[in-house]
Amino acid sequence: MSTRITLLQGDITEQKVDAIVNAANSTLLGGGGVDGAIHRAGGPLILEECIVIRREKGGCPPGEAVITSGGNLPAKFVIHTVGPVWQGGKNGEAIILERAYGNCLQLAKHHNIKSIAFPSISTGAYGYPLEEAARIAINTVKTSLREASGIEEVRFVVFTERDRLVYDRLLEK
Repeated sequence: MSTRITLLQGDITEQKVDAIVNAANSTLLGGGGVDGAIHRAGGPLILEECIVIRREKGGCPPGEAVITSGGNLPAKFVIHTVGPVWQGGKNGEAIILERAYGNCLQLAKHHNIKSIAFPSISTGAYGYPLEEAARIAINTVKTSLREASGIEEVRFVVFTERDRLVYDRLLEK
């Protein structure tokens, strides 16, 4: 069975998929951008579950991923991952970003998730260059899907027209 990879411009909190991915910070306590939007739309249950994870694991290091319920979101689950802060590209940022996407898909497989929506991880406040981050996202997802069979749809949900154009061009290749 092949996996459908789709691209949408819009609000990730409105996606009717099994899981959405949160571009979280290591504290798991909410923040700005996608992280803040997910916590606001999902309600207090997501934060409560993140606090439990934080208590048990001490947070979520860059490149790792954890899962909570979707709270009030249409998605059943939220997979929280922490991308790298861009520091010029010479401090392992690409490897961390690859691990973030790959670990999300491994969690999805483990929880029998059939559809998952990703934001553009690390390209907002963390400053990762969009084109390079999108290329890593697409390539990592395509490679990881060989090992995460059972996922029927991976959706990239971007917020701006600029992001959509970059992802669209790279997905056409």
